[in-house]
Parts: sequence; C-alpha cells; structure tokens
Amino acid sequence: MRLLALMAMACYLSGCESPGGQPAPSFQGYTLDYGTPVDKALQRQLEAVDARLRGEFGLTAEQVSVGVLDLRCLRLAMIHPDRMDYAASVPKVGILLAYFQLHPAAATNLDAGTRHELGLMAKASNNEMAAKFSREMGLRQIQEVLNAYHFYDTNHGGGIWVGKHYGVGGERIGDPLGDNSHAATVRQLLRYFLLLEQGKLVSPDASRTMREIFASPGIPHDKIKFVKGLEGRDVQIIRKWGSWENWLHDSEVITGPGRHYILVALTCHPKGDEYLVELAKAVDDLIAP
Repeated sequence: MRLLALMAMACYLSGCESPGGQPAPSFQGYTLDYGTPVDKALQRQLEAVDARLRGEFGLTAEQVSVGVLDLRCLRLAMIHPDRMDYAASVPKVGILLAYFQLHPAAATNLDAGTRHELGLMAKASNNEMAAKFSREMGLRQIQEVLNAYHFYDTNHGGGIWVGKHYGVGGERIGDPLGDNSHAATVRQLLRYFLLLEQGKLVSPDASRTMREIFASPGIPHDKIKFVKGLEGRDVQIIRKWGSWENWLHDSEVITGPGRHYILVALTCHPKGDEYLVELAKAVDDLIAP
C-alpha cells in the first residue's frame, strides 16, 4: 500500500494532476500580480539551486534576481522579483509590444520585410532595428503602452522601461525610480511572457504573431545563456536576452515534453552568463525530471 501511494504521488507530481485525478487548471485563467503566492516546494528548490550556483560562481544575493513560472502546474517561484536592474537589451520586448499596440492591423497583415526586421530586433537583438522602430513610435508612446499594461509601477519597484534608442545617442528618459535608460524586473518579465502565452498582449492574433516573431526560424539563436544550458534537450524556446558590461540576463518560454514554463534571471557579475547556463539546466531538471 505504501508503494502504491508513492507511485500515485509520483504520477500526480509529474502529470500536474490533483490528488483526485483531475487535470491541473489551464494557465489561461492564471493571473500574476503582486499578491500571487509562490509554490512553497518549488520556491525551496529554486532557492537551493540559486544558492549553490552563486557559491560556485562567486555571485552575491544582491547580484541575482530569478523567477520561474510552471504553466503546466501553475507553480511560481521568485527571488527578488521586484528588484529593478539595468536590463540591457531585454526591454526590446516593450518595443515589440508597442509596435503591435500602435499598429493593430499588423496582427493579421504584417509584410514580410517588417516581420524580418522585428525578428532581428527580438531574436538577434539588433540595435539598429530596435532604434528604427523606437524612433518611428517615440519613446514616450512606447512607455505609455508599457504603463497601460502595468509593466512599470513606481509603487512596486519599477518594471520594464524603454527610455533610450538602442545603439545611438540623443534622447534619453530615465525611469522615475532608478534613472535607468532601460530596465526590468523579474516579475514583470514573467508577466509579459505569461500574457503573451495567454494571447492577451493586444489581441490573440497579435500575440500569436509576436510569438512567431520571437521564434523567427530563419534567424538563429545566439547560443549563450539559457539556450546554451538547454542545448541538446528536446525543447522549443522563445526568448529575449541582454548583455552590457556585467549586466547579463535572459528571459525565455520553454516548451517541450513534460514542460511548459517561463524562466527569467537578471544578473550583474562577470560570471553571470555561466550562472545562467547552469541555472537553465537545473531548473529544467526540476520542471521535467
């Protein structure tokens, strides 16, 4: 009887079913806000992984923020989720969102040239393309779109901020809390990709097209950070990474057999990329052992 109970629990944990055998609720109705509780077991596991990797690579607790949201089991774990960092290229996700918010027809009628240019910005992190679109729309309009989705909140540590055209000088609008030209928090990046997966950014059609742009099969992944850590595993990835000096970040949606989750980590340390590689391996082992 004890063996049967253990086997039943193993099935429950791996299949994300309730003890009564019912499937876990769909992530479509899940809301991530400032009051959303973490899953205690996953939180302990993430904290243990983070502590081990920080010890291995010499990072302090002040140099890392991490979050994972398991969309199959609706399990959330976060470390310093509302600590804002200079985010390098990661806030280009805000430029992509603003483009579809301000050009609603693009959701179903996007020409091939613009699709490719947006793909270069989102997947290859091309600064020239990012600046082209941010100049066309304007920094203030881009941030107004982000604020409308509550991706930046001065009462909760900040969030996603786009205050400068990438790769060029000129106009700069620092964020109200940290005076960053580009910024992000773990919580708001998790929310961004959650809403994208739910089809709630602009519209279902726009979210689907944005997801296709992140995927852009004709543009190769930069095999660094999380992508390097997950190399060889049967997974599909959409992501936005960022690097500038010691600010080394990644944010991804990972899909594959037994897994569908969002992973975000922001680091500020010379060995941040090494931390990110090993973090991706460890978290994937936790989600889909």
